[in-house]
Amino acid sequence: MTARTLTRRLVDEHLVGGEPVPGREIALRIDQTLTQDATGTLVMQELEALGLDRARTGVSVQYVDHNLLQADERNAEDHEFLRTAARRFGLWYSKPGNGVSHPTHMQRFGKPGETMVGSDSHTCAAGSLGMLAIGVGGLEVALAIAGEPLHLRMPEVWGVRLTGELPPWVSAKDVVLEMLRRHGVGGGRNRVIEYHGPGLDGLTAMDRHVIANMGAELGATTSVFPADDRVAEFLRAEGRAGDHRPLAADDGATYDVTDEIDLSTLEPLIARPSSPGNVVPVREVAGEPVGQVVIGSSANPGLRDFAVAAAIVRGRQTADAVSFDVNPSSREILSDLTRMGATFDLIAAGARIHQAGCMGCIGMGQAPATGHNSLRTFPRNFPGRSGTREDAVWLCSPETAAASALTGVITDPRRLAEELGLDPRLDLPADASVNTQMLVAPPPPEEARRQELVRGPNISALPDLPPLPDTLDLPVLLAMGDDVSTDEISPAGAAALPYRSNIPELAAFTFTRIDETYPQRARETGPHAVVAGDNYGQGSSREHAAITPRHLGLAVVVARSYARIHWQNLANFGVLALEFADPADRDRIGPGTVLHLSGLHGLADTDRITATDDEGNRFELTHRLSARQVEAVLAGGIIPELARPKR
Repeated sequence: MTARTLTRRLVDEHLVGGEPVPGREIALRIDQTLTQDATGTLVMQELEALGLDRARTGVSVQYVDHNLLQADERNAEDHEFLRTAARRFGLWYSKPGNGVSHPTHMQRFGKPGETMVGSDSHTCAAGSLGMLAIGVGGLEVALAIAGEPLHLRMPEVWGVRLTGELPPWVSAKDVVLEMLRRHGVGGGRNRVIEYHGPGLDGLTAMDRHVIANMGAELGATTSVFPADDRVAEFLRAEGRAGDHRPLAADDGATYDVTDEIDLSTLEPLIARPSSPGNVVPVREVAGEPVGQVVIGSSANPGLRDFAVAAAIVRGRQTADAVSFDVNPSSREILSDLTRMGATFDLIAAGARIHQAGCMGCIGMGQAPATGHNSLRTFPRNFPGRSGTREDAVWLCSPETAAASALTGVITDPRRLAEELGLDPRLDLPADASVNTQMLVAPPPPEEARRQELVRGPNISALPDLPPLPDTLDLPVLLAMGDDVSTDEISPAGAAALPYRSNIPELAAFTFTRIDETYPQRARETGPHAVVAGDNYGQGSSREHAAITPRHLGLAVVVARSYARIHWQNLANFGVLALEFADPADRDRIGPGTVLHLSGLHGLADTDRITATDDEGNRFELTHRLSARQVEAVLAGGIIPELARPKR
């Protein structure tokens, strides 16, 4: 038998349809699912629409970690709806403040060799344990909970060999920032990144979580690490030694694409505003003034990430111009941090300790002042994501963040450590403070069936999704450039997030970071199109970025290329995603162009279609939809397709 990569081994164990050849559609059996509150309410409504009686996965967990600030009743209504829906459909429920979904799931449920989908793009973090974990739209998670397989195009496997050992004051965040420095935010599209090599010995399971998490920023389908002794060590510390299963690539396995990083050559790196791919060495921007430092998020969630920051600031006071914010990633980690005395060190140094959750990472609080640099150990710094429209967010390691909090300027932690005589060694507890009190197990089936869904007035019904006609005449309302993010399509932040369960209200925020007039113009226009450049829809898995434009009349998107999850979400909700056969044609279309398309009901038989405008210009367009996806788009989306009488 041909030697297989770890990715291929995981795919083969779960393959239920298709041939695992790069570019071909496959179907995978799913063992686990993860949903969070910013996306979960729609998932629960979709389960209701599917008529599900009880979850058919091994483990499904609903986390409440995003919409934690309760300035009014809306977020609280969502939480109660999610609690009752989790009971009704047989899901675990992680209460508000228990922790960020990704590290909490890793601590309590992650298991080597299993597959997982999650309605959050950073679901890929679970690849740190040797799982095949993929961020997808909420509807695909709902289908997985209902026992349906996940359909996706088989990605290439990108083998990244790690050698050497990280120098002092350089950490896992710098590894993934180096990947982004080399390859940018689109370098991982249609690929699984599989890390291997002797350099893994120096990376803990939670270090690997940092790297796997931000594979989403590279556009990767997911990232995968072997389940080796470091994974066994993590599971033992969590009281779950019996869940370990050794997994690695076969000897002699070959990869579709390769890269190599000598960890010993890395230095502290930082992503400048406003893209995770805008990476430079910290030393090149040292001295830039800093107004805010935030430590936490799923991108640096481990005990070590907080403990090293505490060690740097111990016995010192942060600069008077700096707001130093700490978001614990789970109650367990906050307990361990407190047990070792590090919480006191942070508080004494001026830190503001917030509740365990995503918080500032999703723009739910901690918005920075306009014109002031904010250094964050977060995965994303898209414009305005912080909650401040004209923000300046930088992404860095906990070491760089803590050093800069002390000095008030961007600071290379190696230089500060030398000046202060800091010791890079940390004495971390060998066993975790396991606390499951805020994890609610699903009730027995007979009790679950009696549970009514508690639906507050802010929770709307799913929108009607009309079928796609054969002919369309579509005004182009927006003509955009490259790397348009889902944050720009459907914003995060404290203003918009409370409406995640209310599609008509949330629609008022659609594309407003690009053009504030879009929602009103879309309502007045009716069916319309938008055009974009490369990597359209990068970032979050939020299906709201497909649903709210669809609610406002978006029928077709034409782009040079798409980010994987958003492309799938468009198909799921009946928006036709087309691509320019000639990328230069993007520049021939502007706002006000009217595109004429016909023969759309024949898309299952061809991957090409010609559009014209009012001047007679022709645009050759293509699509990458499978026959299954074409049927769903023509029906108006997957839910109408499932509801349609079978012939």
